[in-house]
Amino acid sequence: MGTTHHLQTTHFSLPKKQFLTYALYALVPLALIHYLLFNPLAEPKPAALVREEAASIVSSQHGHAPANAHEELRPPPPPDQGGEVVLGETQAGEVSATASAPCDYSDGEWVPDARPPLYNGTGCGTIKDGQNCMAHGRLDTGYLHWRWRPRGCELPAFSPEAFLRWLRNRHLAFVGDSLARNQGESLLCLLASRSRPDLVYRDGEENKFRRWVFREHNATVSIFWSPLLVKVAEKAELAGVRHNNVFLDAFDERWMSQLGALDAVVLSVGHWFLIPGIYHDGGKVVGCHDCADLNHTETAFFGVFKEIVHRTLAEVARRHGAERKVVAFTTFSPAHFEGDWDKAGACRKKEPYKDGEKELGYTEMEMRKTVVEAVAMAAANAGPLRFAALDVTKLANLRPDGHPGPYMRNDPFAGGMDARVQNDCVHWCMPGPIDTFNEILLQTIAG
Repeated sequence: MGTTHHLQTTHFSLPKKQFLTYALYALVPLALIHYLLFNPLAEPKPAALVREEAASIVSSQHGHAPANAHEELRPPPPPDQGGEVVLGETQAGEVSATASAPCDYSDGEWVPDARPPLYNGTGCGTIKDGQNCMAHGRLDTGYLHWRWRPRGCELPAFSPEAFLRWLRNRHLAFVGDSLARNQGESLLCLLASRSRPDLVYRDGEENKFRRWVFREHNATVSIFWSPLLVKVAEKAELAGVRHNNVFLDAFDERWMSQLGALDAVVLSVGHWFLIPGIYHDGGKVVGCHDCADLNHTETAFFGVFKEIVHRTLAEVARRHGAERKVVAFTTFSPAHFEGDWDKAGACRKKEPYKDGEKELGYTEMEMRKTVVEAVAMAAANAGPLRFAALDVTKLANLRPDGHPGPYMRNDPFAGGMDARVQNDCVHWCMPGPIDTFNEILLQTIAG
């Protein structure tokens, strides 16, 4: 079957609307010529001014001048649009408030920084022995001279004066595992560079529960050991118990019951969820992790971690939702074991990874995602109670050089470089990258 096409002959005629359109097209260039003739273009700017503006644009795009510059070129503050108040450090070391959009500190890169740390391994008395890398004989100091530079904003250097002003007449606590303790001891050393803290309370083995007071500021910092945030009967390897018994429906009241007396709390857990565990809920065993030797249902620890994080934040909101408190949650901090834990070189790198050189693993991504999403959900339903995520996972992932490694022990190679020694590629040297966690904490709680 074919289709017949009929050619039609028509006379050309321009409709009135189309005629007006073409007329307007013809008038536009005439009007432009008239404007240029009677309104000459502005005179070109002087070359010096052009160079000055170009330098300003480059500085704004990169956020920082070269690391060895004496002063950073800072873009002018953005106009007040009613955004969140973010703190920025002035030349005098003060902290000023400028209105801007919230800064995303989670994405950036490590850049060289010639400035010395605010404290050292011999001058701060609150460093746990295992993180005192310099005192234990670590000779390379390059790991001390890097700073975190976020992509689209600025992270001011830590200001002990500003933090102590915020902390005056307040009580801040770190709650969680040994990385929570690591971060709390870092903050104490940073603050002790300006004001001496007095240890006023200690309980538990390995200093698991401690409290300090900065008397001249009436400021208090506490550390609570709670490696899973809920009630747990901890493993005892020497007694043949290799599993934690974790009670999902019972909160750890050693810290939860004290929350009413706190003004701010920093939660930090993660690594203990990777340890073999038996999970209890409602008086019965509901699963276990890494328990092939037991007659229990194998359960992925990701789900347990997610449930505990959500339950904990919900309980904090239930008990204290009407109070003006800050609840910050530090995201997962990756380990950097590259070999056997008891051989030299388990975490051998001497510099940070470059951006894109070291991607996050699945475990790190999931643990981070769980905290970020849970905090966002809690914040959306909060009143005076304020929730915030200290998203440090990426910046920590890029710092394999910042761990104690063999220097968790004093003079680890006294018996020779081939000696088998224990390595710590989980915790952080002090001073070291973990001080950046507290730079972000300052901007978060005081913002």
